[in-house]
Amino acid sequence: MESCCQPTTQANSRVTLCPTCHENGRSVPIITLKSLLKPDALSMLHPKLKYFFCSTSTCEVVYYSEANTFKTQDMKVPVFQKDNRVQVPVCYCFEWTRERLNHAVEEKNDPIQFIREQVKADRCGCEVNNPQGACCLGNVTSFIREIEKNENTIMSGRHYE
Repeated sequence: MESCCQPTTQANSRVTLCPTCHENGRSVPIITLKSLLKPDALSMLHPKLKYFFCSTSTCEVVYYSEANTFKTQDMKVPVFQKDNRVQVPVCYCFEWTRERLNHAVEEKNDPIQFIREQVKADRCGCEVNNPQGACCLGNVTSFIREIEKNENTIMSGRHYE
């Protein structure tokens, strides 16, 4: 089995449009849907079809194929890209929520290093834990950069008139 945090193959990087928001989606392994869909939604899954993940924050669709769509209410877990609450995971494998990441940055801890160590030890399971079916390190890194950017803006005392 390929590691979830390794670069994806060409077949997994094919892009198609979400039928609701018409934005590009990303191919997601069928095991991700089997792991994260609620039972009622899972009974509607067509396992031989290729499914895509819609990351558009304003779109309620999470997964789609040529035959059906699954929405946020069909999920066992909240979807980071679509739910901005502080207790929603950014890293699903190790429960790094927005709130926990904020605290780590305030305390000058390095969650990225921790996650990398776990990935290196082959402990991540993004394909079954993360709704996007891929490694969360990009999300974690982006989120931390945003925290640091906001912190620097506040610390510099910038005022906008």
